[in-house]
Amino acid sequence: MVIVELAPRFLTWDDVDPARHFFDSASAPQVVRSLGPALRVPSRTGIPSDDPAMRAWSWGEGQPWADAMSHALAEHYGRWTVGWRWSHDEGDFDGGPVGSWCCPRDSITTPQETLARVVAALCEWREWLESLAGWFDRYSLDLTGVEDQRILWERAARNLILQVTDRTGCGSGWHGHCCQVLTWFLSRWGVDPDLARELVDEAIGGRFASWTGPDPALVEDVAERLALSLGPDDGPGTARPAPDDVERWLEVRESVPWQAVSEGSRDDPVTPSCDGAVEDIRAFDGALDPARAQGLLAALDLLRADAARGASLDFELLQRWQRHVLGTPQPPPFRSLPAFAKGGRERYGIGPDTRARLDAHLAESARPVERPLPLTARAARAYLDVCFFHPFDDGNARCAFLTLVFVLAREGVALDGVSLLRRVTFQADEPQDALTLTRYVDIHLSETRRNAAASLGS
Repeated sequence: MVIVELAPRFLTWDDVDPARHFFDSASAPQVVRSLGPALRVPSRTGIPSDDPAMRAWSWGEGQPWADAMSHALAEHYGRWTVGWRWSHDEGDFDGGPVGSWCCPRDSITTPQETLARVVAALCEWREWLESLAGWFDRYSLDLTGVEDQRILWERAARNLILQVTDRTGCGSGWHGHCCQVLTWFLSRWGVDPDLARELVDEAIGGRFASWTGPDPALVEDVAERLALSLGPDDGPGTARPAPDDVERWLEVRESVPWQAVSEGSRDDPVTPSCDGAVEDIRAFDGALDPARAQGLLAALDLLRADAARGASLDFELLQRWQRHVLGTPQPPPFRSLPAFAKGGRERYGIGPDTRARLDAHLAESARPVERPLPLTARAARAYLDVCFFHPFDDGNARCAFLTLVFVLAREGVALDGVSLLRRVTFQADEPQDALTLTRYVDIHLSETRRNAAASLGS
């Protein structure tokens, strides 16, 4: 099963272009009801939205179920569907064009009503993409003739900004989707996608803000700057070699201030008030496919036994777990070809020493004798090592999560929540992403300690 990124901000125009992806709205209700998560809509059991218990239910049951539905829709229709939860204002993914879905707290009720909202949100998202495609095609532009068409590029950019402000209502985070729409527009007409994002960011210059609509003069200025920044040679570079994101990650790995980001974190053992890993697997993976959940739970039991005996972390250990994750009769081998992720935006090379290099880096997850590195940093780093070495042909995201759990468990630490550690996306060449993941582990560990102390106190 392919792991699909759930954050719609990573979608490219190729991902969402309606001309590339068939969708029949009339059959959508039947399709949605046939998907695995539709058979396991979580029950709120009468919890009101303002009840403090709603937060625990939303994170522990509602959010994993909505994520599972996103995965199931993407596997059936394609990656374009993950925007169905990109809601107005503050929701699952805030600042988007969808009004039919907000978040589990407000959108999950009875199974019938919930699935109807899923269908409505999916159709609303699709309608928005189709309307954008129509707007793009109104300006039949040619990058090679940009010098003579700048007024058209400018007019298109201005109109698209206004379309986004109208559709999103300029609520929380609306400018993120506006940047994406402008990037889609440029790439639709031949601008290199990476360059398109840079040009859009430079034209806006951080001047759009949440909860605030841009004044007409600002809209005109952004559109003009964007049109003037384009050149006839801004198309995709045919001779540019694809980077190896294993190497990019290893460069970043050495530059991240792992010690600083985890200052003050405690490494002493803690027993959580509940098993966050088990609960998340049952809620999310169980909603997708009970067999998938059973495989992960079997791997989790195995890794905890390995942690209890103090096993060394290496690829052979990952294989033992991955056999259960993938349900294969034999331990899956190390990949033999370059691998791709994030819709092809990241490429992981392969060489005769790739496995040995992974083993060497995974070994660094053990507690060092000299210059000790905090446990949360070592766990986050091992997670990213698995992500970016991408050792298996399938299931690497699940393997990375299990790796993080193992590194913590080997030192007597377990978490009562893992919501920030699964179904997230990190980039190989972005140091800030490594710091973010380490902070996520810190957040969950600190909350686990607080909950454990409160449980003992009661």
